[in-house]
Amino acid sequence: MMGAGKTTIGRSLARILNREFVDLDHELEARCGVRVSLIFDIEGEEGFRKRETTLLEECSRRRGIVLATGGGAILAPENRTYLKERGVVVYLRASADELFRRVARDRNRPLLQTADPKSRIRSLLEEREPLYEEVASLTFETGSMPVAQVVRSLIPLLHQHEVNS
Repeated sequence: MMGAGKTTIGRSLARILNREFVDLDHELEARCGVRVSLIFDIEGEEGFRKRETTLLEECSRRRGIVLATGGGAILAPENRTYLKERGVVVYLRASADELFRRVARDRNRPLLQTADPKSRIRSLLEEREPLYEEVASLTFETGSMPVAQVVRSLIPLLHQHEVNS
């Protein structure tokens, strides 16, 4: 979900694992030359999701990277397939209240441009959580844990998953 720490944790994890870090939203912005919020404004969520799927199909083929997707990438069935078949997926779980606390002041969240963003987060989480769980190789409860601690805790889980796979 938005605010779960995908970019921050992913970047730190990639650095420690000596891998390239790719943030799907940032990659999309670099290729389009505009921010995700403007893509939403011009093309709507449907247009954005099509672009996201095309880029995810490409990026998920790359080996040896840490990839952070947007929170809605799992909405498309083909995206869930790409993620499950091509990588180890870590679902960074956090409560709706914690997610809201993290993103409340961020004006670059198109899906939160509503009168009640906290309620919107709750409904998005309710809709998406079963999909996150379906795709996840590992689920990690982030809570209010500092990023360094999350990463230190994730590394042995990832190694264990690699050994068991």
